[in-house]
Amino acid sequence: MIRVAVAGPRGRMGALAVEAMITGREFLLVGVLDRKMAERANTLGGAVPIYTDMFTLADEAKPDVLVELTNHESVYPNTRDAILHGIRPVVGTSGLTEEQIGKLDILSRKHGVGCILAPNFSIGAALLMKFASMAVSYMPDAEIIELHHDGKKDYPSGTAALTARMMEEASGDSGAREKGAGRGTDVSGIPIHSVRLPGLLSHQEVLFGGEGQLLTLRHDSFSRQSYVSGMVLAVKEVMNRDCLINGLDKIIG
Repeated sequence: MIRVAVAGPRGRMGALAVEAMITGREFLLVGVLDRKMAERANTLGGAVPIYTDMFTLADEAKPDVLVELTNHESVYPNTRDAILHGIRPVVGTSGLTEEQIGKLDILSRKHGVGCILAPNFSIGAALLMKFASMAVSYMPDAEIIELHHDGKKDYPSGTAALTARMMEEASGDSGAREKGAGRGTDVSGIPIHSVRLPGLLSHQEVLFGGEGQLLTLRHDSFSRQSYVSGMVLAVKEVMNRDCLINGLDKIIG
């Protein structure tokens, strides 16, 4: 049985992770990390301990895995501290910079602690990234449109940024396209256009243009339940890793 802790249990994704870890037969939820929640109670649901810091969580709960679902300010220190304590992070929070990812990669390899970064736990989104990486070699002129709910503060999304980096790696082309007002945020030479509106959840299009043709790859998440299967897969898979894996697509074959 895998001992799991969840950071950020008050958020919608955090609550979903708590439920998945409680109901999953292969998991034991041993604690949650939440400073504000701990000010009001000692346990979650009368059974799961609430911790305010990684040191106490690691010492008392002894989790194998930390599911990190906080915010862009807390994700890096939480992930770093988990690795330093020998806890394998599964990170669903976006907002990590390339520099921070590089530091976590070095730290993970140094300590031999597995870490999976998954800015999107949806299997469908992971497949879209794979398909986009395949298509870019044949149709290199591409742009990304990512659409999210109006509560998402970071942009471009972690999913869109990772998609662009994967496309650059697959094509070997990091040359920036035309820049200018309205041309989006350039990531690895690919323009990313970000939309934030009420009524949306998580959506992404990758458009490939060619002579007389347009190829569109699109993925839509209409419910956060679409993230559960990927999250469960990542928690299981990180137990078999000893370094950082960036992207759910790397573990779905």
